[in-house]
Amino acid sequence: MTAEPPTAEPPTAEPPTEDPRPDGLTVAKSLVVLNTGEGKGKSSAAFGVALRARARNWPVAVVQFLKSDDWVTGEQMMAESLGIDMWSLGEGFTWDSDDLTRDEAEAKEAWRHGRQILESGQYRLVVFDEITYPLNWGWIDAQEVAATFKNRPERVSLVLTGRDAPEWMIELADTATEMVKTKHAYDSGVVAKKGIDF
Repeated sequence: MTAEPPTAEPPTAEPPTEDPRPDGLTVAKSLVVLNTGEGKGKSSAAFGVALRARARNWPVAVVQFLKSDDWVTGEQMMAESLGIDMWSLGEGFTWDSDDLTRDEAEAKEAWRHGRQILESGQYRLVVFDEITYPLNWGWIDAQEVAATFKNRPERVSLVLTGRDAPEWMIELADTATEMVKTKHAYDSGVVAKKGIDF
């Protein structure tokens, strides 16, 4: 049985005719962007920013905490062709792990590497994909991460992703977006789709 097409409804809003932006806008040397929440699209949005940055000839680096280098993802394939330096330093999903101690060690190494490239100042944009998970599990030190992000080189922007972002990260961010799940294919038993999810 197919759903009936929606019936035409009257418009619910008028297009704005006045500029909604505040007065006195300034230009920032760098920004921190956070994508969190239960909904899909956190990493996808982060890679959209990385794509924009590369289009502007920015050096871009991506550090992924849970995604394994053994996985062949669409974002990794495109990153290489665009000159984005990318490290997938995780062990994959924790529920598939037979040694969480190794996963924790991998997360610590991912943070060590990410901190090193961030502090080098050689990248204008650094994406820390899925960083909230090892933070919330206590695998990497939150105080160290917060201080590193706050004291980063002034022209280095950050994009941070993952569910359940800690309050300090939300406060640090210049832009924080919470993705809200209205519906997800997983809920009806559909596996991740190549080209859409990875």
